[in-house]
Amino acid sequence: MIKGKVWKYKDNINTDIIAPPASLELSTEEAARFTMAPVDPDFASGFKPGDIFVAEHNLGSGSSRENAPLMLRQLGVRTIVAMDYARIFFRNCINVGILTIECPETDKISKDDVLEIDYLGGMIYNRTTGEEYRCNRIPEHVMGIIRCGGLIEYLKQEKLPGRR
Repeated sequence: MIKGKVWKYKDNINTDIIAPPASLELSTEEAARFTMAPVDPDFASGFKPGDIFVAEHNLGSGSSRENAPLMLRQLGVRTIVAMDYARIFFRNCINVGILTIECPETDKISKDDVLEIDYLGGMIYNRTTGEEYRCNRIPEHVMGIIRCGGLIEYLKQEKLPGRR
């Protein structure tokens, strides 16, 4: 189970919003302070590890560059819930260790709500409103990638001597 406070956004949060192009020549650590600045200048300074990033339709469209998930991870984003994602952004998030959950009812979730997510059972409990929402179940192999902090660390652990 994951529990955290919501940072909520609407439709079409693309990678240029998450990772503004002017920040791309900076290191990930430096660039992270500009994350989401075009729509929420307080995001980078206010997001706390354990908080949950929630959006509606079409999260992560635009460029397929990995900067957007890396900047989110740098700020402590470990869980994202959206109605639907751009495919490459969805996979890039998992590859850097961010859990991506699909839920068709994120329009019912508000900023500062507290969510408890049963990612294995496929349920989200809104502890602020008392509502419950179905979400996709996360397969164990994907959770293995998330627990290791991303695909590279997962593959290193899976390739240890004696493993098949």
